Amino acid sequence: MRILILSDAWTPQVNGVVRTIEATRDELVRRGHVVEVIGPDRFRSMPLPSYPEIRLAFARPRRLAAMIDAFAPDAIHVSTEGPLGWAGRRYCVQRGLSFSTAFHTQFPEYVRLRTGIPLDWTYAWLRRFHGRAGAVMVSTESVHRHLERKGFRNLVRWDRGVDTDIFRPTPEPPANPSPVHLCVGRVAVEKNLEAFLALPTRGPKVVVGDGPQLASLKARHPDVTFTGSKTGADLVAQYAAADVFVFPSRTDTFGLVMLEALACGTPVAAFPVQGPLDVIGSADVGCL
Repeated sequence: MRILILSDAWTPQVNGVVRTIEATRDELVRRGHVVEVIGPDRFRSMPLPSYPEIRLAFARPRRLAAMIDAFAPDAIHVSTEGPLGWAGRRYCVQRGLSFSTAFHTQFPEYVRLRTGIPLDWTYAWLRRFHGRAGAVMVSTESVHRHLERKGFRNLVRWDRGVDTDIFRPTPEPPANPSPVHLCVGRVAVEKNLEAFLALPTRGPKVVVGDGPQLASLKARHPDVTFTGSKTGADLVAQYAAADVFVFPSRTDTFGLVMLEALACGTPVAAFPVQGPLDVIGSADVGCL
C-alpha cells in the first residue's frame, strides 16, 4: 500500500508523537509498504507562540493537494489537529476520501493550562476535527473510555511500543553512591516538572529534554542537571545511568518515555493517572 501521513509534529521536533510516527513509518516500510510523511518542514512556518520549538505550517491548499495527488496514496492518516492536519482533513472531505486520525495529546488540558480556555470549548473543536474520520486511533483503553464520554465516535486501539534493539539494559547496571532520579520529556508546563524538581530526594536529579521552561527552571534549580535533548545511544545512556525514572505528568495520553525507561531496565515512579495506569498498572516494574 501507499500510505500518507500528515502531521504537524515532525522532525526536527523531538517528542513522543514524532517518535511514534517514525517508528510506525519504519515498521510499515519494513513490511513492504510505501510511506510518505508530510510535515511542517515542507512549508513556510512560524514558531508556536510561547513554544518556539514547534512550528506552525502555512500549507496552501493547492500546493498540499498537488503533493498528495503526486504521491497517489491508497490510505491517508491525519495524525494531528494543527493547521496542517486541518488542511489535510479538508482535502479528504472535499474529495469524499476516507481517512484516519489519532488522539496523541490531551490538547484541551494543555490549552487550559496555558490560556485558561474551558475544556468544553476545545473538546467541541476536537470532536469536529475527528468527527469525519473513519477511525480515530487511541493508545489505551482509558483514553478510549475518556473520549467516549466526551462524545467521540469510531474509536480504535493503536498500541505503542519501542525498539528493543535500541532501548535495552546495559551489561553493567549503575552503581551510584546515591540514587539518580531521571525525567525525560518536553520541558513545558503541561509536563508538571515542578512536582519532580520539588521532591526531597536523596541523590541527584537529571532532566533530559528541551522546551519553553528550560531557561527558567535551570535558573531556579541550579542543583539539577539539565542536559537538553538526547536521542539514540545518548538517550539510552541516560536511562541506563539512572536508578529510577520519574514521570510527573498528569496530562499524558500514554507516556512513551516510560516504555523506553522500562526497556532499559529502569523502574518508573509516576502518579496513578491516565497513562501510567495503562503502562505500569499493577506490574512490579514501578510505583504509582
